[in-house]
Amino acid sequence: MKTILTLALFFSLTIAFAQAEKEVSSQVEKLRLALIDPTVANLSELSSIHLSYGHSSGKLENQAQFIEALVSGASDFATVEFQDQTIQLEKNLAIVRHNLAADVLDGGIANSIKIGVILVWHKEKGDWKLIARQAYKLPQ
Repeated sequence: MKTILTLALFFSLTIAFAQAEKEVSSQVEKLRLALIDPTVANLSELSSIHLSYGHSSGKLENQAQFIEALVSGASDFATVEFQDQTIQLEKNLAIVRHNLAADVLDGGIANSIKIGVILVWHKEKGDWKLIARQAYKLPQ
């Protein structure tokens, strides 16, 4: 009987973990699409009001600055691809790592970038929200 209860607990935890990983992965994909087609609504829905958004240049933004930069076109992504993504879950936190490959327009000038990114998602009132992001330069 104890073995059956242990197995039942193991399977229920495995299912819960898989569900949480699927939810986080879905949010990350929504973020990728929002970088290409940003609106105040979609970026607000994905991010926490406590957001700390770090760029590979060292520039830091809060939620309002992050949203404004994308919606205004100051950060203008033509394409975005997330490569080699991993998701690590711990209770109501998720750490996502990937490489971001993108075509961007900087002042109307096309540029291709590839940077490393770590995202921290926090489950707030049943929804996964981006609470922290840090980009970094990859070794050449």
